This record gives sequence, C-alpha cells and structure tokens, in this order.
Amino acid sequence: MLRPKFLKMCVGVVSLSLLFSVYTFKNSNAAMSRSKFVGNIVGSSVPSDFATYWNQVTPENATKWGSVESSRDNMNWSSADTSYNYAKSKGFLFKFHTLVWGDQAPSWMSSLSSSDQKAEVSEWIQAAGKRYSSAAFVDVVNEPLHTKPSFRNAIGGEGSTGWDWVVWSFEQARKSFPNSKLILNEYGIISDPNAAANYVKIINILKSKGLIDGIGIQCHQFNMDTVSVSTMKSVLNTLSSTGVPIYVSELDITGDDATQLARYKEKFPVLWENPNVKGITLWGYIQGQTWKANTHLITSSGTERPALKWLKSYLSTH
Repeated sequence: MLRPKFLKMCVGVVSLSLLFSVYTFKNSNAAMSRSKFVGNIVGSSVPSDFATYWNQVTPENATKWGSVESSRDNMNWSSADTSYNYAKSKGFLFKFHTLVWGDQAPSWMSSLSSSDQKAEVSEWIQAAGKRYSSAAFVDVVNEPLHTKPSFRNAIGGEGSTGWDWVVWSFEQARKSFPNSKLILNEYGIISDPNAAANYVKIINILKSKGLIDGIGIQCHQFNMDTVSVSTMKSVLNTLSSTGVPIYVSELDITGDDATQLARYKEKFPVLWENPNVKGITLWGYIQGQTWKANTHLITSSGTERPALKWLKSYLSTH
C-alpha cells in the first residue's frame, strides 16, 4: 500500500511529465493545433520533416499549367499528384496553384488562334478540376495586376468590367471546382496601399457575382523585409472592408539570423492576429530549396534558425 506522501509525489511527477509532453508536442508541431493553418510549399519531393512544422500544402510549381502540359494535350500530373496525395494522407488542406497566369503557361499557346486558346484554357481548368476536385483552395488567377496572360483577350479581355478575363476564369473554376474556395492571388499588396485599392476593385467585381472566396496576398521578402507595421495594418483594413477572407499565400522574409528573427517577431503577428486572415502559407523553408537566398528557416544541416524557433513558440500560445 502506497503511503499518502509517496502517492502525492508520484502524481506530481506524472503531472509534470504530461505537461512537458504537451508542451513538447505543441512546439514540435507548431501548426497542428491552430484554428488557422500554417502551410508551406512542396517541390519535387516532400521533405521528411514537413508535417513537423506545417499543415497545409501548396505545390511550388507542379500545378502550374506549363509544368503539367508542356506538350499540347499531353498532361503530366505526377509531381502534382505527389503533393496532393501527401496532403490527403495527412489530412492537410491542399491548394491548387494556379489556373490562369501570365507566366509559366505553355509556350505552345502563343501560336494558337483566339478560339483555340479559349478552348485550351477551358480544357485545362476542367482537367484540373476533375483530378483535384477535393482541393480546399484554388488560386484561380495569379497576379492580374502585374502578370496578365498573353491570351487574355481570348477569354474575355477587359470587357465591360475592365476585368472580364478574370471573371470568365472564375466562372469556369466555379464549375470545375464546385467544392473549393476560389482565390485571387497577387504580390506587391501588403506594402502598397494604392495597389491594395486597385486590387479591391477586382475583388469587388468578383464578389458581386458570387465568384470569390478568398483574397490571396503573397507577402514575399521584397515587400515584407522593410514594410512598416502601420502600412501592413492599413492594407489589411482595406482588404477586410470587402468582407472576403484573406489568405497570406507566399510568405518569406530574408536576413541574417538576428535580422530575420526581428522581422518575423515584428510582422508575423500582424498577419496572424488579424481576424480576417484565415491562414498563412510560407514559400519554402529549407536552405538551398528556397527561391531567394536567406529566406530559409532550417539550414541544410537541419538546424532550426532563430526565426523558426520563435515561430514555434509563438504559435504554441496564439
């Protein structure tokens, strides 16, 4: 029979052990228990530690049209399937990125007639929707302000709204992805209130037609590194005025260890704690596998940089 004092000691040790286990879990799986998601990209293969940090998947290039159909009528979904199947196996949210964009479209599109171009875009959207019907999100049009597709006149041009080609793209996406949230995605917004105001014009057109479910803001290092918190809050207020949820779609921040850490501590909470921001996707995290130098959060040897250590701790309490 255990003496009362010894029993209390045992209970105390077990309680402390459980507390430590919960703390360790929350900090080693920082995104897992959050109401908002914290995702990342998948390149040609899934990093072995992906699920340790992230709970949403966006293919870096594999679901871009030029990657899938570099040769007309020959679609290669293998890399896209890698990301999609991984997300499904983990129960993670998957975003299809992207349907209509002025970059990384098939080169053969430029030689087609207008009618054939329209038919090919329709075929592409339908094929993507059929294969990835359970995608949680779809970047329907990418960078409409900065990178308009050369074939935009074939799918409506400016038209009566000024953005008929965008409207047409969302109409086709709604038919092909009826169960997905449709997102408009753009860069240069978080640091530029004027760009945000122009962006809202397109958003409101789509909203009036019931076609948009989310506002994507890329938040790359060339906008994030030096933007002020006051500018960020102003832009988020402008976007929030539409009533459409906001998704940070391509976040990265550069700097040496101390600089990157300071920037994350100052700016990530502005995004995360805004009630209209529903999720954040980072654009790479492993050294040598990010599109810009010094944006990585883990070194090539597997060491977590200070910014990632802070991010895990922050997410465990927010």
